[in-house]
Amino acid sequence: MRIIFMGTPDFAVPILQALVDAGHDVVASYSQPPRRAGRGKALTPSPVQRLAESLGIEVRTPERLRDPAVQADFAALDADVAVVAAYGLLLPQVVLDAPRLGCLNVHGSLLPRWRGAAPIQRAILASDAETGVGIMQMAAGMDTGPVRLEGRTPVGAKTAGELAQELSAMGARLMLQVLADPEAHPPVEQSHDGVTHAPKIDKAEARLHFDGGAVDAERQVRAFHPAPGAFFELNGERVRVLAAEVVDGVGGPGDVIDDALTIACGERALRPTLVQRAGRGAMTPAELLRGFPIPAGSRLA
Repeated sequence: MRIIFMGTPDFAVPILQALVDAGHDVVASYSQPPRRAGRGKALTPSPVQRLAESLGIEVRTPERLRDPAVQADFAALDADVAVVAAYGLLLPQVVLDAPRLGCLNVHGSLLPRWRGAAPIQRAILASDAETGVGIMQMAAGMDTGPVRLEGRTPVGAKTAGELAQELSAMGARLMLQVLADPEAHPPVEQSHDGVTHAPKIDKAEARLHFDGGAVDAERQVRAFHPAPGAFFELNGERVRVLAAEVVDGVGGPGDVIDDALTIACGERALRPTLVQRAGRGAMTPAELLRGFPIPAGSRLA
């Protein structure tokens, strides 16, 4: 098929690669414009832009899609379908209608649960037992379109990064199935029951909450790994917790209760197993404590 690809982060990269490997003609790739990142704040192209350029695919990075000239250029590509994966911009109706088969979205949840920007993180935070990915025929509403094909997987103890990789690969396979025979996978309207929303993650949400149970805090660690990274602060310095386990322990919420950085919570305790200081690499708590003492009795916020 003649395809327009629209995506921005790492989640979308395997999907674009799968389309190319399957022999589809990707006539253009749309992505969010380069953003300033890193210590030097240099303009950095998105993962999708980097892959598309390496494959010799034309890359377009409009700030918005409501510009009539941008819409005309999109329609002029005369595509059979647009494949969308974590693109990050709202698609106006004129864009949705331009390709012959419309726009198909790879969405990382079991719709109608977790419509929105952060379905993977929200599923972990909510302790969902199962999540998945759907190939959705896009409509004007936020993830309200009918679903053509769906895959499922247990959440288990996976991090957001691990789930994203799994769902991205699954979404790529399902998208190829739909494109191979669209009529065999007709769109099915979503249920009106069980609708939940997955708003974009605010970095402030990544601050660890010790007042609740350690189980909830451990979910925060997994939901916010690899980004933005769950964290606590001590003496004005932020320490990210990259991995942790729930253990027995008693103390005031946020109190360090031993020499291994075990942190008391409202119920049980959280023991980090991998941490990171600002500007440093990942390390064990023992390695952290050698250069950054956090003695028992410290109160973390």
